[in-house]
Amino acid sequence: MREMRITAANANDKQLKRLYETAFPVDEQIPWDDLMRLIREMSLDFTTYYDGEEFIGFTIVYPRKTFNWYWYFAVREELRGKGYGQRILDQLIERYKGQTCVLDMESPYQQPCDNIEQRKRRHEFYLRNGFRDTDVYRTYNDITMTVMMMGQGTFTMQDWDDITNELKRFWWPEDIKEG
Repeated sequence: MREMRITAANANDKQLKRLYETAFPVDEQIPWDDLMRLIREMSLDFTTYYDGEEFIGFTIVYPRKTFNWYWYFAVREELRGKGYGQRILDQLIERYKGQTCVLDMESPYQQPCDNIEQRKRRHEFYLRNGFRDTDVYRTYNDITMTVMMMGQGTFTMQDWDDITNELKRFWWPEDIKEG
């Protein structure tokens, strides 16, 4: 599988933008123009993946000293369930081998919600690949997120607050309500 690093200068692919805008709930998206600015200002690792010339998906990782934050991970809907997500995650794990990595995802324990089966499948996918639950949860705009981790150490609410405060230095919408 071929990888290509994305910068604000080469992120004009309509298929990439469409996947970003359809793979995540609107409440979890950063507006595209703001995301492009963050790529420059935060040194995000934005990578697209191809099988030959066919666009498969993308990841966005925020590399940090204490842990790498797997921020976004998407595979085109019509290609899900065909092993591409596994291949992408394998490459991502290899890239950050030996480093602590965390991700947040919609909690598989939030009830009620419209996509509980999808959340459970995603949670199991990460567990199978070496991530573990941290028992850290945060709710934004009625969506409960859970943090999973791979590697050494622990992840605490203070870590969540630290990374949120870092992000707030670059971008944070006024309409997000923490609960």
